[in-house]
Amino acid sequence: MQRMKKTAAGLLCLIMMLSAASCGSNQNEATGETTTKTGTQNTTEKETDDLDDIIPKETVTLEVYSQLANYSGEQIGWFADVLKEKFNVKLNIINNAEGTFATRMEAGNLGDIVVFGNDSDDYVQAAKAGLLFDWEDEDLLDEYGSYIKEHMGVALDKNRGITGKLYGFGFDVSESADQHAAYFYYPDVRFDLYEEIGSPKISTLEDYIPMFEAMQKACPTSDSGGKTYAVSMFPDWDGNMVMYVKATAALYGYDEFGFGLYNMDKQEYEDALKKDGMYLRCLKFYNQLYQKGLVDPDSMTQTFNEAAEAYKDGAAFFNLFHWMGGDLYNTDAHVSEGKAMYALTPDDAKNYVDGLNVFGGNRVWTIGSKTAEPELCMAIINWLCTPEGYMTMKYGPKGATWDLNDSGKAYFTELGKSAITDGSSTDMSAAGYSGFYTDGMCQINNTTWAPDAINPETGESYNYLMWQSYNESLVPSDILSKWRKWAGANNADEYLEKNGHISIKLGTSFSESTKDADLTTVWAQVADCIKTGSWNAVYANSDEEFNKIVDDMISKANEYGYEKCVEFQQKEAERRKALEDEAKKAN
Repeated sequence: MQRMKKTAAGLLCLIMMLSAASCGSNQNEATGETTTKTGTQNTTEKETDDLDDIIPKETVTLEVYSQLANYSGEQIGWFADVLKEKFNVKLNIINNAEGTFATRMEAGNLGDIVVFGNDSDDYVQAAKAGLLFDWEDEDLLDEYGSYIKEHMGVALDKNRGITGKLYGFGFDVSESADQHAAYFYYPDVRFDLYEEIGSPKISTLEDYIPMFEAMQKACPTSDSGGKTYAVSMFPDWDGNMVMYVKATAALYGYDEFGFGLYNMDKQEYEDALKKDGMYLRCLKFYNQLYQKGLVDPDSMTQTFNEAAEAYKDGAAFFNLFHWMGGDLYNTDAHVSEGKAMYALTPDDAKNYVDGLNVFGGNRVWTIGSKTAEPELCMAIINWLCTPEGYMTMKYGPKGATWDLNDSGKAYFTELGKSAITDGSSTDMSAAGYSGFYTDGMCQINNTTWAPDAINPETGESYNYLMWQSYNESLVPSDILSKWRKWAGANNADEYLEKNGHISIKLGTSFSESTKDADLTTVWAQVADCIKTGSWNAVYANSDEEFNKIVDDMISKANEYGYEKCVEFQQKEAERRKALEDEAKKAN
């Protein structure tokens, strides 16, 4: 048990200090180094010695309960190899299947490392139940989280303000709030097919529908010979609403906000079931696609991984996320054939984009209070916040997939280039790691730094798309050159910003308020009602059936107490707007 080891280590350290004193020592006040008869030890070496002391002699398996994980089981591949080598640990990932949180709460043990999907209800409930480790107890943060303490102070203060104690920090932290992140939401579309059907004008969201019909006629089968669709969805990430429906509203500057959406330009809340509101408009959009045979019929039941395979196979033409669109489809093989997915957004879009946030987001890294290895957990999370640790989690092992050049800038190795373009086929054994790159990616599915935060070691963004080395190495393919000429831009971010497709979410300290027991019960019933009703509406065979399903969904939601949820969220919106107004004044 590491808490016992820590005490023993302290006694041993005292004995060694006394012994060293009796042998004589000389401290250099200018360098902080202490020279003894056995040599010189600087601060960096001392920190390594401290870390070495908590690394177990026999491999330890840590349970990581992540409400964001899409996977359950032992972490495998290169990330597992790195953690085994560096910390002598294995990770057992536990995802948030139905009832998992309640079961683990009842058992009184959430796990060793615990990652929450938000910093409100479940997180606060766990904190109040004493199931989270206070990072300021036993000098845990000071001794094993020094990088976090030095560089994420504002994010730590935000977390401390939620419950009065420090249990962790939220994801996507930045040390500066001066810029916005890269675009997360924008439509990736099969640009080769767009050209083939005559490059129709897309003025607004619904103009996609006839475009996809034409694309399907032009390309009726996928690489494997299956039928093609406009979109292939999955329900894994559904929360209060259907994820794909609410995420489509992000194309028009709306952020998910409880049961509804928050317009970032107007700073106004719109409830999800508002007639003619954005959520129902987006829901209608997907139903129109379904009625025309353009929605993968497996969308309501398949997993994230199954949907990803559909995009790799060219079975769908459109996705809201580039990492499921172009990142999966634009392999060397497809690109060499003149096929690719690139950004193509409606003329009236105002795409949601996050402002860099010194407070961090709402997905929280914590440590379970019942862990036998709090120091080891803290050291691992701390390492994931260092430039090397974050880059490793994001891109693979240093020296294998990426490294720093003589100018101190990051670059991809040949193996790394292969990993980011075709990770599922990139064999990591060439660099001494197990399995294929994609299989070995970190399954916790949370971040520490914002992808567009500045790496202090390189002076560049962590986002490889912004690296000098990456951009200098690019040789545009014919299809990319065609897209660039059409877009009048070199990349998606430049294209979106140049055309005014931008609505920035301001970084503030806003966190959701907790709900009382009655509202929590109502909330769960309404969420299930909206998700079930929304999926049923997507699969409606006619406009009449769609309208009836939506009306029934609204009626049932109101019976459960939907208005109480809306009242709660309206108050949240007022608080959010006030914090945004403060941030505007500060900037």
